[in-house]
Amino acid sequence: MTLIASTTMGVESIVRDECKALGFENVRAFNGRVEFDGTLRDIAKANIHLRCADRVFLKMGEFRATSFEQLFNNVKKIDWASIIPEDGEFPVSWVSSVKCKLYSKSDIQSISKKAIVEKLKEKYHKDYFYENGAKYAIKIQGNKDTFIIMIDTSGDPLHKRGYRAIKNEAPIKETMAAALVILSGWNRRGLPLMDPMCGTGTLLIEAAMIARNIAPGSNRNFASEKWDIISEKEWLDVRDDAFSMEDYDKEVKIFGSDIDEATIEIAKTNIEKAGVEDDIVLECKNFLDLETEEEYGALITNPPYGDRLLDEESVERLYRLLGDVCSMRIPKWSYYVITSNKNFEKCFGKKANKNRKLYNGGIECYYYQYYGERNDKNR
Repeated sequence: MTLIASTTMGVESIVRDECKALGFENVRAFNGRVEFDGTLRDIAKANIHLRCADRVFLKMGEFRATSFEQLFNNVKKIDWASIIPEDGEFPVSWVSSVKCKLYSKSDIQSISKKAIVEKLKEKYHKDYFYENGAKYAIKIQGNKDTFIIMIDTSGDPLHKRGYRAIKNEAPIKETMAAALVILSGWNRRGLPLMDPMCGTGTLLIEAAMIARNIAPGSNRNFASEKWDIISEKEWLDVRDDAFSMEDYDKEVKIFGSDIDEATIEIAKTNIEKAGVEDDIVLECKNFLDLETEEEYGALITNPPYGDRLLDEESVERLYRLLGDVCSMRIPKWSYYVITSNKNFEKCFGKKANKNRKLYNGGIECYYYQYYGERNDKNR
């Protein structure tokens, strides 16, 4: 079968590499998604292990349709009964249509639903389905008259790891935080990591989970766990394998700070809930007071952008101060900063070695990457 890991724009290559590392076959990346071949067991494996994907879908079909008759017939051709049982709940819960002749989302939704019902009638020989069993939420994605039909295997999106009980005003998603850490290459180098504007600790937690090889979905549940086609034993085996691969032997140095005491308290709660409190040192202090005895390291942070929390003048002043602190206090470190502000390099006082366009919470951002001395030697 074909599985699809949906992604935030800009993160596709990271998710592609994750899929390859997990041993999935025929991995290929497209805008906003990564497709790969897999088994029923791989549904569990992908949901439990993927750090940067948004959801995992089971691909049911892909076809061109320029009329509602073609849409109906193609959806009806799909072998829905191989996945959906007689009592299954199968809402067409999400539809998109971009540059398609069929542009009415509500019509696409209702016609597809009718086609699925007609197909299931052939298998189960009944006229009405109560849909009181497990959920098989269907997503239809149309682009230039090509439609991809999928079933959501995840349920809640994958960024909901389960450790973040309380959010601050502008949190970064767990999946994006993991992507920032992976893009930095920090874990490959065994260096200290610091976030001097850590908020409620999401970036710190994701870094610790990456360092310890803790599977992000090992302690949460997924919609497909209730499906008849995947045994409970498969899920138990995949989770047991994930737990057996956790690494608590190597030294991990992660430091976080924030100026707001209440926010630090929330971060402490989240870190404890994630089970990585032994790996993270937290302080309540202004980033201007940044101090460390470590000569080399990686600073990774998601500072205020100005879109929601601060005005542009205040944000740019903050970036100038951050540049001064980095150059004076940690001159040999690498710095990684995500922001939507296009004047960042000018304010920070230095041109980045690399920047990458990413979308954080729907906001177009750039991930500015400055390579320190130790980083340069190991790239």
